[in-house]
Amino acid sequence: MGADVSLIRVHRSGSNPSRWRQEHLEVVLDPSDLFAELCSGCGLPMLERIDPYGSLVLSSAEMDQFVTELSVLRQREKARFSGALLEGIEQLARRCSAESDLQLRIDGD
Repeated sequence: MGADVSLIRVHRSGSNPSRWRQEHLEVVLDPSDLFAELCSGCGLPMLERIDPYGSLVLSSAEMDQFVTELSVLRQREKARFSGALLEGIEQLARRCSAESDLQLRIDGD
């Protein structure tokens, strides 16, 4: 029931989304289900949208809120774990926010 986070570049050829191509650039795996567990019931609106069994795609325009909520979550949970997982996800989100053709895709099991 993990939530793996992928950074994806969308190559748009014309206006028809069926002709668009996705290039997976990088991924942060959640093998211990920690990210999914932390997001469930956290009280942070964007992170609570993460479905441990489905997918959520976020645009670069949504990254400011996503990074802010990740920071809040990291502060809350820093005594519980080292934070390397959330740091990796935050790095992907910051890269995503810098380029409009990037998306963050969060895939549950």
